Amino acid sequence: MYTKSFDIRWSDLDANRHLANAAYLNFMSHTRMGFLMECGFNQQSMAKFNIGPVVFYEHIYYFKEAFAGKPVSVSLELKGLSEDGMFFEFHHNFYDYKGQNFAHCEMMGAWIDLDTRSLTGLPAVFLEAFDLVEKAVDFKLLTKEDTRKYARKPQHKSA
Repeated sequence: MYTKSFDIRWSDLDANRHLANAAYLNFMSHTRMGFLMECGFNQQSMAKFNIGPVVFYEHIYYFKEAFAGKPVSVSLELKGLSEDGMFFEFHHNFYDYKGQNFAHCEMMGAWIDLDTRSLTGLPAVFLEAFDLVEKAVDFKLLTKEDTRKYARKPQHKSA
């Protein structure tokens, strides 16, 4: 399983002096980009194919507080990928310095073509890289329907 370690900095804390929500997002994003870079997704290769990742959602479940002064680790599991690589799902777990899990996140995203601003599948070289990645035990082949499980637009009352 892919993991990255982080020191909790002063700027990662909120008014309650524990790890702020935004810091969780930043640590997960940093972990994902580290993982993707090791798979060959870097600024140059993404620019070559004119693609970029977008996040559909990140659902974070907090179990326990985390404080400054002790390192934390963030794991990444590939939980799902569509056949063409357009859609992806990662799960992250946060561990304290004792190895205790204090938060979990489910995130889903996709790739966009940066010219057309529309969703796009991955070029073969990136799909091949994902073929080599260890997948979660409950890995799932994603479809467009999987991206819509929470799709409900707010209803506005007319005046």
